[in-house]
Amino acid sequence: MKKAMFGAGCFWGVEATFRKVAGVRSARVGYSGGSVENPTYEDVCSGKTGHAEVVQVEYDPLEVSYEDLLEVFWDCHDPTTVNRQGPDIGTQYRSAVFFHAADQELTAITSKEKLQSSGRYPSPIVTEITPAEAFYLAEDYHQRYLEKRGLSH
Repeated sequence: MKKAMFGAGCFWGVEATFRKVAGVRSARVGYSGGSVENPTYEDVCSGKTGHAEVVQVEYDPLEVSYEDLLEVFWDCHDPTTVNRQGPDIGTQYRSAVFFHAADQELTAITSKEKLQSSGRYPSPIVTEITPAEAFYLAEDYHQRYLEKRGLSH
């Protein structure tokens, strides 16, 4: 198993999207990329911790490639908006790839460049690509949030 971590706005929908991908063994929501240990949802929402809402994906690379996961990531949000996804505004909603190894970094950079040059987006892609830091699991009520409410298909 390998891990991947993505920030693409509110983590509820992102988690539900990755759970549907063949080869993904788990998708958990949490916080990463900030300066406070063990932040709470309220801490992250304050904008003072620097964390992003993220989804940590555990996947089988024999069934799904990191490239494929990046395609899912690009497709599930707007990577051209700074600190915003739809009505959600704040640094916690930033577009981010947190890589766990050098090959993930290179693949993410290449994927971003390819997408930018494709002309799919008229604006620059602002997604940050940075080393994975500590992952703090979000509170239980956030895990499978949409699924628990019958909103995930």
